Amino acid sequence: MPEPGNDGQTAVHNPDLLLQAEGITKTFPGVKALSGMRFDLRKGEVLALVGENGAGKSTLMKLLTGIYPMEEGQFWLEGEPLSVKNPKEAQERGLAIIHQEFNLMPDLTVAQNIFIGREPLAGGFFTKPKALEAQAQELIDRLGLPLDPKAKVANLTVAKQQMVEIAKALSYNARVLIMDEPTAALNDAEVDVLHDLIRRFITPETGVVYISHRMAELKRIADRVTVIRDGEYIDTMRMADATIDQVISRMVGRAIDTSARPENVRNDRPVLLRVENLSTKEVLRDVSFDLYEGEILGFAGLMGAGRTEVARAIVGADTRTSGTVTLRGRVVNPRNPAEAAKCGIGYLSEDRKKYGLMLGHAVASNVAISSLADKFSRFGFVDDRAIGKAAVAQRTNLRIKTPSVAQLVTNLSGGNQQKVVIARWLVKNSDVLIFDEPTRGIDVGAKDEIYHLLNRLASEGKSIIMISSELPEVLRLSHRIVVMSEGRLTGVLSAEEATQESIMALATHPDDDALPATQEDLR
Repeated sequence: MPEPGNDGQTAVHNPDLLLQAEGITKTFPGVKALSGMRFDLRKGEVLALVGENGAGKSTLMKLLTGIYPMEEGQFWLEGEPLSVKNPKEAQERGLAIIHQEFNLMPDLTVAQNIFIGREPLAGGFFTKPKALEAQAQELIDRLGLPLDPKAKVANLTVAKQQMVEIAKALSYNARVLIMDEPTAALNDAEVDVLHDLIRRFITPETGVVYISHRMAELKRIADRVTVIRDGEYIDTMRMADATIDQVISRMVGRAIDTSARPENVRNDRPVLLRVENLSTKEVLRDVSFDLYEGEILGFAGLMGAGRTEVARAIVGADTRTSGTVTLRGRVVNPRNPAEAAKCGIGYLSEDRKKYGLMLGHAVASNVAISSLADKFSRFGFVDDRAIGKAAVAQRTNLRIKTPSVAQLVTNLSGGNQQKVVIARWLVKNSDVLIFDEPTRGIDVGAKDEIYHLLNRLASEGKSIIMISSELPEVLRLSHRIVVMSEGRLTGVLSAEEATQESIMALATHPDDDALPATQEDLR
């Protein structure tokens, strides 16, 4: 077998490689998750591992770290066979994995979380708090992290919780650090901090496996990228030589146009939703804008700019201190999202698992839940046949990949879960759809499907507010783009004039001089 090269082939038992995998196969009931999978991690490198949701990335890492038992194939660590029975044994062998969903105890301190189960003891069962904090501080200083060992984890930002996870992993003197979607909930500045930490972790004896759906990040942090599709190895490329389009086409098995831009929305369309002088006690100050019929209106801004708060204030999830919302010429004052739905405004939260879905229930139940009273019940009895018929129609309409509408939503991929939420509001026949981070945690192929779906909904007359932290996504979809900074609206850009630079210029101008002369200028 050839030596490691750009084709990803590896020589078995090569001690110059930090980590190798060959012939990895894993089968779950009715599904072959991995088939003959292989990859290699060189010493001193960051290897990106990419593929669509369900491609097998996380399964591969769970086999490596002993979360799943091995079936076929072999891992090697520096040329020696590697087989671990559980995550604790993996840690002892120098393998650390940081999952997308953190494994932290929010009511404990940073120091307690880092050294849980390994606290210095004063004798018996009593810990030595000062010694524990000093031990944590030494590690924090060595890693250069802005953390207080005494701080309660529940009070930390998502970015700092991520740092605690990394500190905990590296406290085991890890050689291989596996990061599964490490930046899914981070803004650009926080991503830069994380990448700097990864670079400081890399030495001639260590390596990182970096799983991410954010393609633009790969160019910034990865040395090579290994692509898997449907549980099989596809290719390995040097990141410096590969284009994002090449990586994406290997992931999904087809070319995807990542440069598409929408046309400017016609200003002769009727205004469907008008928001005037919207303010809240905590964040928003005098926000006004119009949403046209059949328009995708993007909202951009830095973390904390107030984009999500605008959506929450419109649907009544947050209390307004002033301002009016007018839908089709009629003032509406929903006190909660359920009332907003009755008015014709559907809100798709950024956290679909926590607020948008009943994960333990069937697709059909999730599709129908917001329309039970007005569409699927008579004389107090639920019409299950009508629910099933509507769910099947939406499965076809949105191309939801599920063997049956009786399938539990928790078993669907992220992209298909998002489609189930969209189906709910289509059944409700909402005039306005508010999408908050519509593709967070979704792979690039599923993203493309969601993009086409949003464009189709707009072409059919639906009006969409789309909030996204990914500027390429905002630029690709939005007819116009509202930019916010520190709770205020600082500009509205047409699709024609919008660029990443023009958006960031408005997003980073908190001063009053950045605002237009009148709110009418923003329409």
